[in-house]
Order: sequence, then structure tokens, then C-alpha cells
Amino acid sequence: MTPEQQFSRWVRRALVVFALVFTYVVWMDLHAPLTTLSRVQRYVVQVAPQVAGEVTGVAVTNGDQVNQGELLFTVAEQDYRLIMDGAELRVAEAGQDNAVLLADLAGARAREASARATLEEARRQRQRLKNLFEGGAVSRQEWEQGELAVDNAESELESARATIRSLETRLGEDKEHNLALAQAMNELEKARLDWSRTRISAPVAGVVDNLQLESGTYARAREPLVSLIADAPVWVAADFREKSLRDVHPGDRAEIVFDAWPGRVFEARVQSMGKGVRDGQGVPDGQLAQVENTDRWVRDAQRVRVRLVLEDSEEEPPLRVGARTTVQLYPRDGLAWLSHGFGWLQIRVLSLLHYLY
Repeated sequence: MTPEQQFSRWVRRALVVFALVFTYVVWMDLHAPLTTLSRVQRYVVQVAPQVAGEVTGVAVTNGDQVNQGELLFTVAEQDYRLIMDGAELRVAEAGQDNAVLLADLAGARAREASARATLEEARRQRQRLKNLFEGGAVSRQEWEQGELAVDNAESELESARATIRSLETRLGEDKEHNLALAQAMNELEKARLDWSRTRISAPVAGVVDNLQLESGTYARAREPLVSLIADAPVWVAADFREKSLRDVHPGDRAEIVFDAWPGRVFEARVQSMGKGVRDGQGVPDGQLAQVENTDRWVRDAQRVRVRLVLEDSEEEPPLRVGARTTVQLYPRDGLAWLSHGFGWLQIRVLSLLHYLY
């Protein structure tokens, strides 16, 4: 066989191998998709103080395991304690003022009762003087003095009633807690709440990670200072080409290989699939559409996020957030027996290759 013939044979063999590999890749991508664009995920809680001030103490170190409610750090406890003490004093002062108003109100009502009795007596006296005046027993001056006494008594009664209305207005509907006292009590409640928030505790059980907090740091309200990796089962976020997911459904079986644990294959299930990506999210900004332009002949395929959970969480290996994985899906289609067999083989080959890279 001439060298030209041998070269032609090798070229044909290479073309056949290429065609077989190409067909295998395309077919498996449709019936048993695999991706290496996947990472381990876990809930990460960003802990932020609700009050601003200087950090006065840090109770944890990086990598500490903490329980829910365990103290993490404190912020300006003494400052907020003084504010709370001041609010308590203002409540006491407002309470004293309220007691004075209640006493004044009681005095005004007593004066009203006295003025009413005086008015009734003055009216009876006026009537007697009128009868005596008509009989010629008293002079007109004495009768007019009786009229004047009635007018004075009515003025005293109206003055007492005006005082009562003024005091009742200042006391409000709830006589025991007027507006000033209610405002002082509201400030006290807020001061107590702020003081309780100076001790920042773990909202969930987990591990403190990437701690860069030290006493003396100025903390701003609602700005995260501590990252807490929650003690919750992990999940895997895997990105697949959208055409590869046409036969994939929640509940489908999957297998996962973690880069940190080569040679081991873990059973998993598809929990959910994303309904969209950020690039497709429109923002109502009042502007016209921005058209995507590209000069590429073949554009990149769009990928969709798939969330997977391990079948047996008790066999979950120690995993770090963001750890890389390889995911093999097993959709339930008509050729499952064949595609699943090839998928079973290729994921195990890849798990062994992870010993090398």
C-alpha cells in the first residue's frame, strides 16, 4: 500500500471518528445533558446592625460555628443606654405634668360645682328681691344688685367650664395618658428597642466566614458586617443550554460529581428550573428598546439555571459554598435506556479524571 493510500485511509478513519463523536455529543446533549458550569450553593445570611455606632465588641472569630441567637458583636451599648435613660426621665416628667393637669382638672370641676351652686342661690335671691321690690319692701338698687350677683355667678360658672374644656383638651381622650405623655412613652419604647438592637445575634445557626470586623469600626445601620453560612442542606446550581432541557422536568434523576471528591458519584434530583435570565428582564425606564447587535455568525447558546438537591442529605460530604461540580441529567424520554447508559458511563469517567485536574 502506497503512502498516499495509507494517508487516505487514516483521513477516512479520522472523519468517521469525528462524525461518531460529533453525533454522540449532539445526541447526548439532547437526551442526557451534562454540564461543568455548576456550583454548590448554600444560604448565606448577611448580618447587619439596625443601629449605627462604634463597634464595642466582637464575640466571634472567623470560622466559628454559632447557634441561632448567639451574640456576634455589639454596637455603642453605652450610648444607647444613656438615650434610654433620658427617655425614661422624660416619661417620668411627662407623668408628673399629667398628674398636675389631672389635679387642675379636679380643681376646675370643684370650682364649676361651687359656681353652679352660687348661681342657683343667686337666682333664688334675685327672685325674692323681685317679689319684695314689687311689694315695695326693698329699693330698686337692692333688686339690681341681685341681678348683678346672678350675672357674676353665670360668668364664674362659664369661666370654670372653659377651664375644664382647656384641661380636657390638653389631657386628650385618655385622661391618664395625655399627648405629651404618650409621645414620651413612644420615645422610650423606641429607645428600648434601639438599645436591644445594640447586641447583634445570629439570626440562624451557621458558620462565620470572611470575618473582617474589629472593635472600633464604625457601623452604619442596615449595612452588612458579618457573613453567616447557614446550616442548611446544600443545593447545586447548574447552567444548561436551553435546548438541552426540553425533556427535563422537576423530579428527574441526576448524578453529581464534586471536584473536591473525585471518584465519587452522588445521586440527586432536579428540584426546579429557572423561568428566565437577567438579560431578558426589562426595566420600565421610559426609554426605547436597546437592540442587541453582534457580528458573529454563530451566537452563544443561552443557558438556563437548574437547581438540584442531593437525594440523601445524610450522605452529603463536607462542601464549601461555590465549590465546582459536574452534573449529569437523566431525562425521562423514549430512549432513556440508551442515553442513561452512556450518561452513567461518562459521568464516572469524568469523576476519575478529577483526580488529575
